[in-house]
Amino acid sequence: MKNYLIILRYKVPLETVELHTPAHRAFLKTQYEANTLLLSGPFVPRTAGVLWGQAEDRTVIDRMIENDPFHVEGVADYEVFEFSPTMHAPLLDALFASQSD
Repeated sequence: MKNYLIILRYKVPLETVELHTPAHRAFLKTQYEANTLLLSGPFVPRTAGVLWGQAEDRTVIDRMIENDPFHVEGVADYEVFEFSPTMHAPLLDALFASQSD
């Protein structure tokens, strides 16, 4: 599995972001159930958000973004970074066990 850090930068006022947040979070829940997402949440202060995803291929991540209500409604721009974790906390051992070199 490849790891992806995804930054969502809001391009509309926060009031508009909040209108679409319930649909966005419901969509993210489906991505957790599909084991595509591992973590998500807004920045503090709430100017953007972050997702940590895993997939065999970047196209899975791109497809996820295309279907995110924040993307569909023009709420956010997305930056995707593939990264290769080299160290992690012991509580993440099970997550990374299959990714050892």
